[in-house]
Amino acid sequence: METKNIMIVGVGGQGSLLASKLLGHLLMEQGYDVKVSEVHGMSQRGGSVVTYVRYGDKVYSPVIDKGEAHCIVSFELLEAARWLEYLRPDGQIVTSTQQIDPMPVITGAAAYPEDLVVKMQAAGAKVDALDCLALAEEAGSSKAVNLVLMGRLSHYFDFPEEAWQEAIEACVPPKFLELNKKAFALGQKA
Repeated sequence: METKNIMIVGVGGQGSLLASKLLGHLLMEQGYDVKVSEVHGMSQRGGSVVTYVRYGDKVYSPVIDKGEAHCIVSFELLEAARWLEYLRPDGQIVTSTQQIDPMPVITGAAAYPEDLVVKMQAAGAKVDALDCLALAEEAGSSKAVNLVLMGRLSHYFDFPEEAWQEAIEACVPPKFLELNKKAFALGQKA
């Protein structure tokens, strides 16, 4: 099997680490060789964060180069647009429609770009954009955006529902399990 590449991009403090851990666990349980990179960027709140998840028969490097990502999972619209050049021509973007102002916007040095979904589609990307924050809040916590995104992402994989549930149970602390399973289900059904 050809190595598949997934990039998880977002802003520090959004839960991208749990998302990559969950995905890595799921893929290993499905029998793939998996490499999950360290987080690149500033993991404090507000900084851009990127994690690479690569899987296949044998994966030698955790790094994904420009034009190689089969899928970009993004917690925030501008982050999806920022990493667009890493997407393959036939690649898929799964993104939350949430907008988090980066420092230049906060300080007034720049404006938040408009119509990002339209712009990414115009660049040739397939974009699946969803209000993950609203669904996370419906599940019980704005912090559950990561599981809403994983629920949405599950549409692009041919893995059994039980495998996703098992990965959630393995990676999420017990006291947050019910909330996270609800968030995953809302993302899946949206």
